[in-house]
Amino acid sequence: MRIGIGHDSHRLGPGGPLRLGGIDVPHEKALLGHSDADVLLHAVTDAVLGAAALGDIGQMFPDTDPTNQGRDSAEMLTAAWQRVTAAGWRLANLDCTVFAESPKIGPYREAIRDRLAEILGGIPGRINVKAKTAEGVGPVGREETIAAECVVLLEKT
Repeated sequence: MRIGIGHDSHRLGPGGPLRLGGIDVPHEKALLGHSDADVLLHAVTDAVLGAAALGDIGQMFPDTDPTNQGRDSAEMLTAAWQRVTAAGWRLANLDCTVFAESPKIGPYREAIRDRLAEILGGIPGRINVKAKTAEGVGPVGREETIAAECVVLLEKT
């Protein structure tokens, strides 16, 4: 078995909706980045690649490559997951935390979990998504950024 940890954060800017966990969440702000800036999918991508010792998202999809401009993060996670499964790994479980003052993640939690299960070919019951606010402290609390962290456990097939 292998454990991987992923983390990502992106600034918030004008315009919505917010792309998070592979779905569009209604919000007056959007995450800013070279790709679609989906912090949760970026963190999951780093976690699965790290657990399988296959590098990180920046190695697979450098922001210096124009083909990654505006790229759908679900495509990136899918490609990373294909490498992970080709190396002989499968999902045991995935636990994710989204750090955001707003929007509230609760109403979208199941849709995000289902989208992650769809991308990872997993069972939704092996995937957990939760959210935390920053109680008004720091860049998350001031609604300047949203961050995500996750831990994944892979098992050999």
